[in-house]
Amino acid sequence: MEKFQKLLDESVKKHGHLCAGQVIGVRMAMLGCRLVGIDAPKDPRYRKKLIVYVEIDRCATDAIGSVTGCQLGKRTMKFKDFGINAATFVNLDSGLAYRIISTEKSRDYASQYASKGLSIKDQQIIGYQNMPDNLLFDVQRVQIALPENDMPGPPRHHAICERCGQMIRDGKEVQSSYQIICRPCSEESYFTVLEPYWSPAPDNILIEDKVI
Repeated sequence: MEKFQKLLDESVKKHGHLCAGQVIGVRMAMLGCRLVGIDAPKDPRYRKKLIVYVEIDRCATDAIGSVTGCQLGKRTMKFKDFGINAATFVNLDSGLAYRIISTEKSRDYASQYASKGLSIKDQQIIGYQNMPDNLLFDVQRVQIALPENDMPGPPRHHAICERCGQMIRDGKEVQSSYQIICRPCSEESYFTVLEPYWSPAPDNILIEDKVI
């Protein structure tokens, strides 16, 4: 595993700013990789061997992705919208899995690991870098039942929504009592349709990197 400061610098560059969440995310990823026995997560050897479940869409998640190289688009990062600053690291080869949770008590200890006179924000940024893992995190060994349809690689399953005709990949369809439908056509949609489907006008056509 690379040094903490290098990993933090890389993460901050990708994320856009330094914050306490970046520090927590980098340290969480370093600890998680160490616990599951993967010391170089971005090495091609581990490209599809490490999966990380993240439970919040905040700064720490960007840091975890930066350190591990895990991405939603590669199916090696899974998002569970629990609102908890936690992540679970899974070694697909060994089956080892650990869930790491950022503790609330770490806020109280931050000032003890930073210089006096700093703002609360800076105390956390510095303190979280210096305090030991046992104050910053709680750790659980867990078991993950990863469905085949959630594994990295090409889709194993396709279905067509019998209501709207949309292609559904990776077994995410809903089987009602009388038809197969996509989740937007069930009651799980996050949007309300205001206009029917329409196709963008072909004003600009991109051919060989030239717009004509």
